[in-house]
Amino acid sequence: MKTISPVQSWTNGQSVQATILNAYAVNVALGTSATFYYSLLDDKQVMVAQGNLNMIGEDYQKWSLDQYAWDWIASELKLTITGDYVAPIVEKVIAE
Repeated sequence: MKTISPVQSWTNGQSVQATILNAYAVNVALGTSATFYYSLLDDKQVMVAQGNLNMIGEDYQKWSLDQYAWDWIASELKLTITGDYVAPIVEKVIAE
């Protein structure tokens, strides 16, 4: 996950602000294409938007480092990455 310049999204009838981009490859056809799942999260890491992006052709051929994929996803979504890795919030579950 990476921090992004805040963007407005509409969720459950309310305007919310996304500040985190989460993304990962969900399907890679070696030498051909990759499908990335992405989600936009607010400051509390609550999802406010999600979707999939398909990387093909020249874009796929250029992908050799993770940073390229992050930059490509941000570009496709018209987002600006402002920071590096954001650790997920993990809540501890206590068994009763």
